[in-house]
Amino acid sequence: MRKAMGVAAVAAGVVLLVAGCGTEGGGSGKNKGGSSASSSGSTTGGAEAGGGESPDAAAVRKEIGTAATAAGFTEDPSGDAVPAELKNCMVSWTADAGKAADPKKSYDATVTALTGGGWKEGPATEQSGSTVKTLNKGTWSVKASNHGAAGFAIVMFIGTDNTPECEALFKADLEKNKKP
Repeated sequence: MRKAMGVAAVAAGVVLLVAGCGTEGGGSGKNKGGSSASSSGSTTGGAEAGGGESPDAAAVRKEIGTAATAAGFTEDPSGDAVPAELKNCMVSWTADAGKAADPKKSYDATVTALTGGGWKEGPATEQSGSTVKTLNKGTWSVKASNHGAAGFAIVMFIGTDNTPECEALFKADLEKNKKP
């Protein structure tokens, strides 16, 4: 039970980060080209961020799943589900890190496979045994996170489409779930 609550807390934090709360530079993260900057402070959005055409949610999920599975992960069926109204704008893929021979190596191999498949690596954050890397492709950003400590590992890939339409849906979802 404690692990599930921890996963939910980490997922909620990543979702808030990915959804654009508090973009760097004080801007809204949107630009006039119909695309937006990622919450990592990138100044480019749209197809320029990751090069080429922007995939849809199903393609992003397939790319993450294929890369992670090839790297030695299986998907954790108890991972956080994406709300129905956000299915076209968000992808969540949680690894069952306990079944991987070496979760850190599998995480690194997954990121390497994604970058080899056209995802552009952006900023990374490392702190207290956790690593969060940003990967961009088209209008999509993926936060690839590896949170590990002695005997404990959570590996998640949370993707969001940064189009104005999806940003509006994320904002509406945050408002709907805001505590009074």
